[in-house]
Amino acid sequence: MAKHPKTETPAPAPDDAAPATPKVGKGAPTPTRAEREAANKRPLVPNDRKEAARQARAKAAEARERARVGMAAGDEKYLPARDRGPQKKFVRDYVDARFSIGEILIPVMFVVIVLTFVPSYEVQTIGIFALWGFFLVSVVDVIILGFTLQRKLAARFGATKVERFRWYAAMRALQLRPLRLPKPQVKRGQYPA
Repeated sequence: MAKHPKTETPAPAPDDAAPATPKVGKGAPTPTRAEREAANKRPLVPNDRKEAARQARAKAAEARERARVGMAAGDEKYLPARDRGPQKKFVRDYVDARFSIGEILIPVMFVVIVLTFVPSYEVQTIGIFALWGFFLVSVVDVIILGFTLQRKLAARFGATKVERFRWYAAMRALQLRPLRLPKPQVKRGQYPA
């Protein structure tokens, strides 16, 4: 066999100015189990309990705020189970796109309450009958909304896929638009396709 000539290269002198950094990745020795366990050890009870409780409260408040903003924006991840799904989104968008008579039911009730303080018996009676008439008109409007939505949902998702939605649509239609949660994602007249 042929011998390879040895080339003598001087070893670089250790630099005292450079800090010794531990090797990471290939070429570094695998840490022992005891070393890994020691690195992962944390006390079960923090040293400063008040500070730990304050941090936990701050973290929980931040998570609640994220969930509140996500729900108001209609983010599917933060919605409660009753608001989830493509059919419920379609119902919400359809109800928000139309004007419902029931939206102004709460202001009408407030006006009737104010009218009950008027000492005239006739004014009070007219106010109560007007409220009941307005309530009946709102109920008829919600019933018509339910039939319309059933037809539109069957056309969009299939007749077998239509789930219960009438109560959901009615409760949303009877609320003032600014108070609805999740917040309306469409403008008036912008019906879902």
